[in-house]
Amino acid sequence: MRSNPFTSSFSKRISTFFLLALPLVLAAAAAGCSTVPLKQAGTLSSYSNLGPPKGKLQKSRSYVDGARLAPTKTVAIAPTTFAFRAATRIKSPADRTMVANALDRALCISLSDKYQLVSSGQPADLTIRSVVTDIVPTNKAMAGVSAVVTVGTGFVLPVGVPRLPAGLGGLAVEAEAVDSGGVQRAAIVWSRGANSLQNTPRVSEVGDAYSLASKFSSEFSRMLIKGREPKGLDISLPSGQRMKSWLGGKPKYAACDAFGRSPGLIGAVAAKYGAPPQWTEKKPKPAATY
Repeated sequence: MRSNPFTSSFSKRISTFFLLALPLVLAAAAAGCSTVPLKQAGTLSSYSNLGPPKGKLQKSRSYVDGARLAPTKTVAIAPTTFAFRAATRIKSPADRTMVANALDRALCISLSDKYQLVSSGQPADLTIRSVVTDIVPTNKAMAGVSAVVTVGTGFVLPVGVPRLPAGLGGLAVEAEAVDSGGVQRAAIVWSRGANSLQNTPRVSEVGDAYSLASKFSSEFSRMLIKGREPKGLDISLPSGQRMKSWLGGKPKYAACDAFGRSPGLIGAVAAKYGAPPQWTEKKPKPAATY
């Protein structure tokens, strides 16, 4: 069967166009990121122990008392709340809850590698309290265009072009870990904006905040587990319980089910095509169902 010469010629022209345009797109994408200021929001019990600001793409000030954390065996995670400024930026309570659950779930799964996680309100050696202090909403229209361009060019070029550097979202969080006596043993003030190279566009006002929530949780959990500020990228392989939980399976501890289960592979595929996280996010299951 003969191929259509017009179609073949058109495909070649499209390919040539994208190959010529790709360097410009990559340069623009590399420079494209949203900015979320690093500032105190007044939600921590103390800021006096925090170190100086660090980082550029991801900014933070942190404190950790490794010696006092060493005897810790049990940890409780209080559900993440929203500061007034952040809450007014995202009007949907369901969207705010989804971001909070994503943050707490990631913390719970990561900390399960070292500690026994117990339900919020139960006696624990350490209790974690997190507050979303600011959100830069994702522009849904621009995220949709970016998803179409990225996925579409993947059929023409060996790889899809990066996300368009416009309408990017961001997230800021403050969190602390206090012992049974209410004394702060670790704390962090953290902010990060989405960027064109690392954050997949999702057609949701909280698309970027949802993915950045797990970035924050990874940073804070590493600090608590190691008992010191983490340096560099975490290149260690995830544990078996983390892999199982990330794939949507039963978590190591029932307490983590309070924050819902990961969308797993279905969520990963949906994210690749720009689907909003609301489509695949699973509702929390009461621990009593175990």
